[in-house]
Amino acid sequence: MPFPQRLLNSYESVVEDLHPHWIFLSGPVFAALGAIVLTVVAAVVDTHGLLRTVTVWGSLALLVVAVLALLVRYLKWVTTNFVITSDRLIFRQGVFAKSGIEIPLERVNNVSLRQTFLGRLVKTGSLMIESGGEDGQQQFSHIREPERIQNEIHAQIEANGPGGGGASAPVDVASQLEKLEGMLQRGTLTASEFAAQKAKLLGS
Repeated sequence: MPFPQRLLNSYESVVEDLHPHWIFLSGPVFAALGAIVLTVVAAVVDTHGLLRTVTVWGSLALLVVAVLALLVRYLKWVTTNFVITSDRLIFRQGVFAKSGIEIPLERVNNVSLRQTFLGRLVKTGSLMIESGGEDGQQQFSHIREPERIQNEIHAQIEANGPGGGGASAPVDVASQLEKLEGMLQRGTLTASEFAAQKAKLLGS
């Protein structure tokens, strides 16, 4: 499920929209496969009477639980998005109730990578993002191709910086005000910060 376009600002574009790496599903998948094998074994083993009934129905119950667990994990996978836009980082998750975090690119101070040996083999890892907001530091796990994503974040920060649009480019006051208003509505700017940035922009 892609990130909804209606949640983007008019001046904003999506650079990367990622679901967690497939290894996020590996635990429930292996559990379901194990339950299938156990069910098949219980069905073919030569047992009789109550023992056979308990064995077969017990293995079927385990299979149902394993399949339900896999379905729940899949729904969580498909409704989790790690998004890089031209203006911010967005993490959003939840099947029915949604939760997440947004970090404006201008507030990102550092992006560090954590990757195990297995993670290097299957190309997954965690990104630790330090920002100047109230949350301070956030870790995002099961990121696909984390080195490439780390580089992409740095590239967008550079493009979004003071020189990203060229030193001689004129300031689009209307779009900048719209951007500030969006940040105020999302809570990434306080009312006093918004007023100061607006006064600075209008004064320029």
